[in-house]
Amino acid sequence: MKMGKTGAGFRKCAWVCPILFFILFIGGCHPILRKEVVRPEEALVRVRFFYPEFNDDMDLSSLESAVNHSLAYLSRQSPDRIFEYGKDKYSCRHVTESQKELLSLIRTCKTPEDLSRALRKGFTLYKAKGRSEDPTVLFTGYYEPTYEASLYPDNIHKYPIYKRPDDLLQIDLSPFRDELKGKNIVARIEGKKVVPYYSRKEIEDERALAGRRLELAWLKDPLDVSFLQIQGSGRLKLPDNSIIRVGYEASNGRPYRSIGRYMLDRGFLSWEEASMQSIRRYLTDHRDAQAEVLNQNPSYVFFRTSSGGPFGSINVPLTPGRSLALDSGLFPKGALCFVMTKKPVLDSANRITGWKEFSRFMLNQDTGGAIKGAGRADLFWGNDDYAEIAAGHMKHEGDLYVLIKKPN
Repeated sequence: MKMGKTGAGFRKCAWVCPILFFILFIGGCHPILRKEVVRPEEALVRVRFFYPEFNDDMDLSSLESAVNHSLAYLSRQSPDRIFEYGKDKYSCRHVTESQKELLSLIRTCKTPEDLSRALRKGFTLYKAKGRSEDPTVLFTGYYEPTYEASLYPDNIHKYPIYKRPDDLLQIDLSPFRDELKGKNIVARIEGKKVVPYYSRKEIEDERALAGRRLELAWLKDPLDVSFLQIQGSGRLKLPDNSIIRVGYEASNGRPYRSIGRYMLDRGFLSWEEASMQSIRRYLTDHRDAQAEVLNQNPSYVFFRTSSGGPFGSINVPLTPGRSLALDSGLFPKGALCFVMTKKPVLDSANRITGWKEFSRFMLNQDTGGAIKGAGRADLFWGNDDYAEIAAGHMKHEGDLYVLIKKPN
């Protein structure tokens, strides 16, 4: 999701999370200053001692499914392709062998203790470097929402989502200069000029795409459109109760800016109450503030219909509770991970009564425009009520590890 994400969408509960990059204090006043990680070799550090206990709070059948999805991704790569695990490099062939070895272990180890011993003996462990101001990782969550929609506009369904426009160009800058290798821009042609693609404000308020037959569906509320873009994918419930899925296809290339941070800065919300649910509640109650807040984020996502999924940025189905979104420029795609953080505890009325520590194996199968740096991770929760609550409120610190089999 990703930006997806899903499929790499700019997402992913990202409206709240980035403020922690700027508002962490010691003694209430001074930020911790540490070099920001910008290269893959800096993102992961090999663990020499003090391996964690590899306790997993989920059923291992879901882990098996997620691993098989990563293996499907790896099977599409050249066996000799190199993946960077911190300062170490491994071939795709070796990564594949590692994940197959894990499948063998979870099928044959009789107890969690047996699995932990086998992993400590046979696998190399890396730990994520964390944020520049804190060695821990900030975990947030995302989910697959369901919104009422129609394939045709009417008096109720007035707000479109669009497919990718034909004039949206993704331009690889690598051929122009050596220092631009690996960089690209999203643009359109205006006369004889290459210009940035339309911003959210131009698309939503100035109707820059109207009349071009790009509409995939119409939703009931502009907030549904915006939150669908934040999550990167979702399910649309049509008037006949049928369901179609839409997922990320492209973005306008504009930088993502957190509407949650903007609302905090403006005093619309306090940090204690900031969540996806409270952001939506405020904007529902203050319709006059919607355009101001939503247009602070110039990024815009275009969708496609999909069967199955939702799909992550490596084009494999996401597994609820097992798929993770990380910075694709720093962490190896499809990698086996182990996370330790907190999840919400709900009562019978789906109210959060507390947060419980948990750990589990996950796979790096997605990314997102707001998921940047070695200290950010986004957990895909699924599409049920628990997923919506967990995704909307999760912003907890924890530890992120990456595992790979020791070379023979």
